[in-house]
Amino acid sequence: MLKLRNIEKSFRHGLSQTFVLRRVTVDIPDGQFVSIMGPSGAGKSTLLHILGMHDSAWTGEYWLGEDPVHQLSAKDRMRLQKQHVGFVFQSYHLLDNLTVYENIDLPLSYRDVKKAERQGMVADILDRFNIVGKKDLYPNQLSGGQQQLVAIARAVVARPSIILADEPTGNLHSDQGREIMELFTRLNQGGTTIVQVTHSETNAAYGDRVITLKDGWVVDGN
Repeated sequence: MLKLRNIEKSFRHGLSQTFVLRRVTVDIPDGQFVSIMGPSGAGKSTLLHILGMHDSAWTGEYWLGEDPVHQLSAKDRMRLQKQHVGFVFQSYHLLDNLTVYENIDLPLSYRDVKKAERQGMVADILDRFNIVGKKDLYPNQLSGGQQQLVAIARAVVARPSIILADEPTGNLHSDQGREIMELFTRLNQGGTTIVQVTHSETNAAYGDRVITLKDGWVVDGN
């Protein structure tokens, strides 16, 4: 369960204060597929990065299961993030100097996973995503859809319980986008909680629920 209580995020400009999120209170049960929607500047990506623990400059309460994220040290937040969260970026964020195999292996290398076990986990993901033949290629040798598949493979290789995706099909053509959304559906059916930011009504229809933001406020789907 992801539980947010009165989350606020703001920036100071001299004596003035600009709010990006206002009193966001939301519960996301385990295994739900949620889409966060709203106009540009509504605070969607900001909320996703707070959920992903990339952003710590906010107020309010955030519970991930029994863990009070708002009370944790930076080190403990990082531990919790690595244990539970996979993040998919719109612009892929693959490392250009690493092969597909090495990009997928990277998050495992940061954990206490033995090499033989890592090799098995990466091999399994390469097979599941039908990208075994791409394992020795570099990102610049892949299409946009293939790069996004690798980015998702990297996000799920450590078997996180939560996948957070920021406009995951924004740079893809419609066939590639549908492939990505069908992949998310299969992961969700396997028990993974999915939270995506999207502008697409079509993509949102793959999920169970839509949370709509406007000017930093939750206006629907609370």
